[in-house]
Amino acid sequence: TQEWMQENLKTTRYKNGAPIPTGLTNAQWQNTTSGAYAIYNDSAQYDAVYGKLYNWYAVADSQGLCPTGWHMPADWEWNVLVKNLDPNADTTCVACNQSTIAGGSMKEISLMHWSNPNLGATNSSGFTGLPGGYRNLNGSYINNGVYGSWWSSNYFPASRFHNLYSSSTNFYVGVGNRVYGMSVRCVRD
Repeated sequence: TQEWMQENLKTTRYKNGAPIPTGLTNAQWQNTTSGAYAIYNDSAQYDAVYGKLYNWYAVADSQGLCPTGWHMPADWEWNVLVKNLDPNADTTCVACNQSTIAGGSMKEISLMHWSNPNLGATNSSGFTGLPGGYRNLNGSYINNGVYGSWWSSNYFPASRFHNLYSSSTNFYVGVGNRVYGMSVRCVRD
């Protein structure tokens, strides 16, 4: 019953048309407490494939990050997705692998974007997960080609995210600092 975007969000504006700040230095990135986005390694070549990396402040901003007709997925929506792909997934855990098989069906098959090995990738779900990496607490960029990391709209006890890995078929849910820059997938209302 869900319809997910098939690519990572690339917007530079909130739903109401207000611009999302960008171009932050490493020091500005690690100290901001408002919405911002970055492009991996500040390079347009990454933007075209992997989309933008948003901090959790942008995800939670009341101006709305997803376009009209779409919204940020909550944990329960990620849980519906992973349970559909793996009925044995543990959707009650936090900071753990919810599934040891769902990740493979969510990853793009190609080694053009994923590091070798892109273990178990089938993309049978049509999610086409890409390894956009993330922007770290100190503002540095890491793990492009290795991790695909997506925000959830939940914040308890910390901001929540979901990961895919090149070296496994795991689907991981974790908690992290709101300053991280990660990819976003929206779900249709």
